[in-house]
Amino acid sequence: MKTRAALLIVFLLLACASTHAADYAVGADLSFLKQAEDRGTIFKDGTNAKPALQIFKDHGYNWVRLRLFHSPTNLPNDLDYTIALAKRAHELKFKFLLNFHYSDYWADPKQQWPPAAWRNLSHKELVHAVHDYTRDSIAAFRDAGVLPDMVQVGNEVSPGMLWPDGKVPDHWRNFAELLKAGIRGVDDGRGTNACPRIMIHIDKGGNVARTKYFFDKLNDYGVKFDVIGQSYYPWWHGSLLDLRENLDFMARTYKKDIILVEVAYCWRPTQYRDKPAPFPESPEGQREFLEEVNRVVLATPDHRGIGIFWWEPAVSQGRLRNRGFFDDDGNSLPVMNAFDRWTRR
Repeated sequence: MKTRAALLIVFLLLACASTHAADYAVGADLSFLKQAEDRGTIFKDGTNAKPALQIFKDHGYNWVRLRLFHSPTNLPNDLDYTIALAKRAHELKFKFLLNFHYSDYWADPKQQWPPAAWRNLSHKELVHAVHDYTRDSIAAFRDAGVLPDMVQVGNEVSPGMLWPDGKVPDHWRNFAELLKAGIRGVDDGRGTNACPRIMIHIDKGGNVARTKYFFDKLNDYGVKFDVIGQSYYPWWHGSLLDLRENLDFMARTYKKDIILVEVAYCWRPTQYRDKPAPFPESPEGQREFLEEVNRVVLATPDHRGIGIFWWEPAVSQGRLRNRGFFDDDGNSLPVMNAFDRWTRR
C-alpha cells in the first residue's frame, strides 16, 4: 500500500510538472460575451447572424480567456457566470485560460484592491484566503467539466496585488507569498487532472527595463510559473519595435513561453485623435495592426511566442465596441479574418 501511494504521489507531481504542448493560441477574451448576448446583442459573420463563439471558431480561434471576480456588484463575471460561459466554449472545443482578478472589480496597474470580504485580513490570513478561494474555484470548474488549460494568478500584476499588503515595490515578499498561495491553490483544486499551466501577467509589452525588473525580482523570490503574459496596447505600451525588442529579451533571458494576453486596436478614431497613429484607426487599419503584431510574435526567438488574445472583441454597444470585431450593426469587421490564412486548410 505504501509503495502504491508513493507511486501515485510521484505520478501527480509529474503530471503537474510535465510540459504541455505549446500550440499557438489564437485567442479572444470573451468575458463580456454572455452578458452581451443575454441583453439581446446580435453578432453576425458578415451579415449572417450566428452565436459569437461559433463565429470565432469559424475563423480559427482556439482559445478563450475569461476573467473571474470574487464577489462583483457592477460586473457579471462571478463564478456561476464564468462557468456557464466556459461550458459553452468547451462544447466548441476551445481551450480555456482563466484570469483571476482577486478583487470584486477591475485589477490593473491603477488598482489592485482586495475583495470586500478580505479587506480586514492580516497578511497570513490573506495568504490562506487566496489559496482557499483559488482551490475552491478551480475545483468548481473541474467539477463542471471545464478545468482551465491555463490559469492567470492575478491580472496585470506589475504593481503587485491585494493592496496595500501585496503592493510593490514596498512589499515584494508579501506579493510573492500571495502569488505562491494562488499557484498552490490551482494545484490543490485540480484533483487528479493534469495541472493547468500557470501564467504571470504584467502590462509592459514594449518595456524591456520594467519587464526585467519585475521578472528578475519574481525569480529572486522563487515564484514558479510556466508562461509570461504581457499586455500590448500601442498607445500605452510602445511601438512594434519596442514590442519586438521585449519579446526577444524575454525569450532569450527567461526561456519561457510568452503570450500577448491582451491586445486591441480601434476600428474608428478613438486613441489617436491628437497624435499620429501607427495604423489608421479604421476597419482595415485594425486588421493590419493584428496581422503585424502576429508576425512579431511568430518571430520570437526559439518559438517562445505562442499566441495572442484580443481583449473583448464581442461586447454590447458602448465605448469598448470601438476596439471590438463588430460594427454598430453587429456585422463582423475585416479583423475577424486576420487568422483565416493561418488556420484554414
